[in-house]
Amino acid sequence: MLAPLAERMRPKTLDEFIGQQHLVGENGVLRKAAEAGNIPSIIFWGPPGVGKTTLAYLLAKSVNHPFFSLSAISSGVKEVRAVIESAEQTGKAILFIDEIHRFNKAQQDALLGAVERGTITLIGATTENPSFEVISALLSRCQVYVLKSLTEEQLLAIINHALAMDEVLSAQRIILKETTALMHFSGGDARKLLNVLELVASQNTEITDAVVMEVIQKKAALYDKAGEQHYDLISAFIKSMRGSDPNAAVYWMARMLEGGEDPKFIARRMVILASEDIGNANPNALLLATSCFDAVNLIGMPEARIILSQAAIYLATSAKSNAAYMAIENAFSLIKKTGDLPVPLHLRNAPTRLMKYLDYGKNYKYAHSYKDNFIEEEFLPDKIAGTQIYTPGANPREDEARRFLQTRWKEKYKY
Repeated sequence: MLAPLAERMRPKTLDEFIGQQHLVGENGVLRKAAEAGNIPSIIFWGPPGVGKTTLAYLLAKSVNHPFFSLSAISSGVKEVRAVIESAEQTGKAILFIDEIHRFNKAQQDALLGAVERGTITLIGATTENPSFEVISALLSRCQVYVLKSLTEEQLLAIINHALAMDEVLSAQRIILKETTALMHFSGGDARKLLNVLELVASQNTEITDAVVMEVIQKKAALYDKAGEQHYDLISAFIKSMRGSDPNAAVYWMARMLEGGEDPKFIARRMVILASEDIGNANPNALLLATSCFDAVNLIGMPEARIILSQAAIYLATSAKSNAAYMAIENAFSLIKKTGDLPVPLHLRNAPTRLMKYLDYGKNYKYAHSYKDNFIEEEFLPDKIAGTQIYTPGANPREDEARRFLQTRWKEKYKY
């Protein structure tokens, strides 16, 4: 089976590498390290498709050490320890970890000893700021190199190189007339650029902006499926939990995890759902969702999938209420209509003599001084006094809240 164009065109030497001249140019620090055969542990930080993975391969090739590659999306402590054991038997090795920012503290800790002893040379790649995503102990043992976004000139050089040197494309004798659309759809990502070029060239020998637009639009659905549509999948996941269907919730969650979604993103959305769609119908939902987020952050993948599954099932099978969500929405809507209404005098703070003279806090009734720790008092501005913002949901827990309010407020809370 023919490899994708981006893989076929992966540079074989530093001289073929396009971009990042501050690192691999004639006086670049990485070129000098490769020539000296002394590669330090490195963290590559930069946007997608600028050469992080390729540089790792080229550096490993330059020193002729055993090379191991792991993805932080699908690997854990077990896989890291297996690589370290192999390195201890075969001698010094290079371990490349893609998306190292997705490793949690425990997984990063597992690397420390081997990096410190020199058993492995670590090369990590991340699109996130390593100062926030990589533990300080590991960061202090690595050199951080920033990879820059590719310029249009460099992207064009990559296109021309592929058209001239790739066996398939060169045989087609592609005529490149316009490149604006290619640049647009690549987003500065060389891998994506070559994927789009290959797709368009498979159907056309003349490349114009109009041709690129037409092909991409025709293949939009196919790209959506292959790319695991970020927003569609999270929408299906949320709506499945809101609709009390644990089967669908776990399915869509698995689709996201399989597609490489950040588990912390999934956990974060469940925390939101716990308040927006469950709220006080089951206050424990927010506690469990928050604990899930903390646990996912602590444990990491692949084990975090079990914690996420448990939380998703719990939220899907919980009683539902959007009363808290609607209350804050109603409050915002009311504020937009009425503006910044003054705080009633009896509710104002009176820390100074002047404020007391101006009747700040006058006639305020302290609830704990009355029976049942309650006294009827108006807490809203005069202009909107008596406005009902919160309406309890129809569920056992909020039925208790409704009875509580109706017992104390004879007029204000009539449901």
